[in-house]
Amino acid sequence: MSEELHFGRAAARLFITQPALSRQIQVLEQRLGVRLFARDGRTVRLSEAGRALTGDARAVVDAMERLRARAGQWSRTLTGHLVVGAVGAEAAMPYTRAILENLRSRHPRLTIEVRTLNFVDHMARLIDGDLDVAFLRPPVPPGIEFAELATEPRVACVSADDSLATRDAVSLSDLAGRPFVDMPPQIPRVWWDYWAVDPRPDGVPVRYGPVVSDMEGLLLAVARGEAVCLLPSAARDFFPRPGVRYLDVTDLSPCLSALGWLACQRDRPVIRAVREAVGASA
Repeated sequence: MSEELHFGRAAARLFITQPALSRQIQVLEQRLGVRLFARDGRTVRLSEAGRALTGDARAVVDAMERLRARAGQWSRTLTGHLVVGAVGAEAAMPYTRAILENLRSRHPRLTIEVRTLNFVDHMARLIDGDLDVAFLRPPVPPGIEFAELATEPRVACVSADDSLATRDAVSLSDLAGRPFVDMPPQIPRVWWDYWAVDPRPDGVPVRYGPVVSDMEGLLLAVARGEAVCLLPSAARDFFPRPGVRYLDVTDLSPCLSALGWLACQRDRPVIRAVREAVGASA
């Protein structure tokens, strides 16, 4: 209206009727408490207040257009399918449930598929693009970014027949000499070196035993007395097994839980939505 200074032409430009435009202007003037236009018969001109507010009004209109365009793009993009991976018991953790519930409430048209993965799959499938994000336990290889979700102690997992099983806690040196569960070569070595604490602080080499690819295989090897391993303390609750004992470790740093994604994908709208859900659930 400030550009046309004619109710009929302005109404046509906005695809509304002239009376409707007049009513909208009156409502706006009432809300602002000022007269925006001076009307003199058939002549319409900006009032002093109207001229002063023209720049701000144009800025508001431009901002609304940008907001509308961005909202439209966002809603269209987030009608897709999100594939989430989870290793071990990560799918059952409180932070996992909170993040996924936040995503569902924010983006009800986004479908979410959760896949439980073994040790071999959980990073390989993220790197290969079969997963959009994965709940995992760092460290991670180059190319994966992650958001930290929680920390907890690491515990030793030993056979119930091991001489250490009667104790409540052990040190790393107590585990020296015992074979340690190993992983297939597809596993990023940086990941399993961390969980095996290899190299050890005292310089004693880690001796590896049977190779396993999933949690059940790992626990079976431990129960048979073939090897020991280190796990997150949550394993006590999620993976109790006959023949297996969990012991505190007195000289071991805590481990992280995280949600990871490919660094090159971090600005995809669906990944950005996941990152925002992590922040909102913290």
